[in-house]
Amino acid sequence: MSKVRIVFLGTADFALPSLQMLCSDEHYEVVCVVTQPDKPAGRKLELTASPVKKLAQSLEIPIYTPANINTEEAINYIKKLRAEAAVVVAYGQILSEDIISLFPKGAVNLHGSLLPRWRGAAPVQRAIFYGDSESGVTLQKIALKLDAGDVLGVRKVSITDGMDSQELYDKLKNFGADLLHIEFMDYIRGNLTGIKQDTSLVTIAKKIKKEEGLIDWNKNQSDIWNQYKALKMWPGVWTIVNNKTLKIHKMEKVKSSGKPGKVISKDTNGLVIACNDGAFKLLEVQPESKAKMQIKDYLNGFEIPDNL
Repeated sequence: MSKVRIVFLGTADFALPSLQMLCSDEHYEVVCVVTQPDKPAGRKLELTASPVKKLAQSLEIPIYTPANINTEEAINYIKKLRAEAAVVVAYGQILSEDIISLFPKGAVNLHGSLLPRWRGAAPVQRAIFYGDSESGVTLQKIALKLDAGDVLGVRKVSITDGMDSQELYDKLKNFGADLLHIEFMDYIRGNLTGIKQDTSLVTIAKKIKKEEGLIDWNKNQSDIWNQYKALKMWPGVWTIVNNKTLKIHKMEKVKSSGKPGKVISKDTNGLVIACNDGAFKLLEVQPESKAKMQIKDYLNGFEIPDNL
């Protein structure tokens, strides 16, 4: 069997293990990597290449960075590559039918959830935010409707009580590469046709908004804990102390009780705040306009009210 000519479309670091796998597998030839254009990043807002572009450069793969993949110019560029299939992983643009139809062996996508649950922008965070006991990554055929393609394979991951969004994200991106290694080749060979998604089970993973990081101490301990874990990657969680934000980088559940928002104790071991059915001990925080610090340093320099 001759090598299958692949166009890889990806941007975020979630896509890196997948691109590395395809480039190391003798069955594939990645003829081009399509990624988002360089964007300003950091304090100096310097133009920065995407993680996928940096990897493609190191692998000496041709790179294409259209602002819009669905223009006539982009379609003609992709067409000239004579690729047989496309693999899309965390790319950041939706492909039109004109692009999808260019690949005789089809176009597939890796999505960070167990479809049809959590279609959309933030599947990893939403699974934890809403207390799911398991998540996973799905290999799907690309359909015109977002994340609605036939399922070619899945890898499941149990979500433990201590697992945050970054840990789950890292697990899923590696499992995704395994799906491409096995199920994608079966699909290319005609041994997999895919299973249609059950539309009655669809849930939507809406994009995370920054304001979702504000903790409401009236909520149950489990809900606040899931919020803290889910938003660890971005934007983090915070509370309001003396009309200023206090970002919480590290905290743990404790078996104490009190009126929600009440400061139960404050000493060098931690700052304990009550919620609806329990409490949390804050261990590492970041006051507004300050650097991250241990709780003992925060308590030495700031006044804490009895109630938040």
